[in-house]
Amino acid sequence: MVLELGKAGTAGAGRGVIPVLAYGGLVATLQAANWKEQATAVVGDRQWSFSKRTGELTGRWALDPEDSARLRARQASYWKGTWVADLDGTVVEVETLSYWHGTHRFLSGGQQVAHSGSTGGWSPRPTLTATPQLPLDHQVFLLWLELVISRRNTAVMTGAVGVAVIGGSS
Repeated sequence: MVLELGKAGTAGAGRGVIPVLAYGGLVATLQAANWKEQATAVVGDRQWSFSKRTGELTGRWALDPEDSARLRARQASYWKGTWVADLDGTVVEVETLSYWHGTHRFLSGGQQVAHSGSTGGWSPRPTLTATPQLPLDHQVFLLWLELVISRRNTAVMTGAVGVAVIGGSS
């Protein structure tokens, strides 16, 4: 299945809510905070709370205790851009496919279970192509992880350009 983040407020999602689309149809929604690494996702009749806690990204059902986590992801190597995710007991390694395009491959037990991409254009949005064995809840978490990584990379690049401009102007 190919998941794609749509434009906020389209495809039947409310104002400020990002639709998660599969083949053009709404399968979930994501309400991501602009300045924090947190979001609320609705997949079917289940509401998820995604957030950053003690150096890792976590996902829990909204009804679960605040300190619990069913889904986790942490950066394994800053230099290599690798991550390790635990999806309800299934370990998934996240490797960079392309630094230029900001794409990743997701491996479990040495087998690829998903890979990311983007819609392209001036305002690219992350996509995720996953095997049917990967539950939709997990796919939405990985798609949110892609959004977080993309925002982090954009922030680093914006900072680097700012430093280069300031450094070059003296």
